[in-house]
Amino acid sequence: MIEACHVDHAPEMDRLVIAIDPPATAGAEADECGIIVAGRCGGIAYVMEDLSSRGLSPLDWGRRAVAACHRHKADRIVAEVNQGGDMVAAILRQVDPTVPVRAVRASRGKRVRAEPVAALYERGLVRHVGSLAKLEDQLVSWTGEGASPDRLDALVWALTDLMLGARAPDPTIRTI
Repeated sequence: MIEACHVDHAPEMDRLVIAIDPPATAGAEADECGIIVAGRCGGIAYVMEDLSSRGLSPLDWGRRAVAACHRHKADRIVAEVNQGGDMVAAILRQVDPTVPVRAVRASRGKRVRAEPVAALYERGLVRHVGSLAKLEDQLVSWTGEGASPDRLDALVWALTDLMLGARAPDPTIRTI
């Protein structure tokens, strides 16, 4: 299923977001900070970049997310705040107070949150641009147990915002 969604290039996006799943702690032993760049063109989502990394300080992941927001001209940063509350948005605003931030809070388990996104893949509504090997490894190997799937979590937040949230595309008929 993953191989079928590979494309070399993405079209011009209607919307684009940077999603971040920050770790509770920093350092070499901390969870990865999931940072995913994704966009939507029509009814198709495009995962464009995986900037996730381990060992980033809060200021470092904030800078990385904001730089991606500027580089890709993203509409906003979607940030999970379960592990840091107001601190997550405060870090992002410290880096750049003009960047729009949407704070999201997980109230359901990871598997339940990921199921609607998995359905988008099954329906052929998601494309991966270029090589996203570490993200794809996590997507196909996570069983619901073990280490936190931070890349996957950030991907779920990005695609939920783009395709399943209040601003997701509705089916429409275009006139010619």
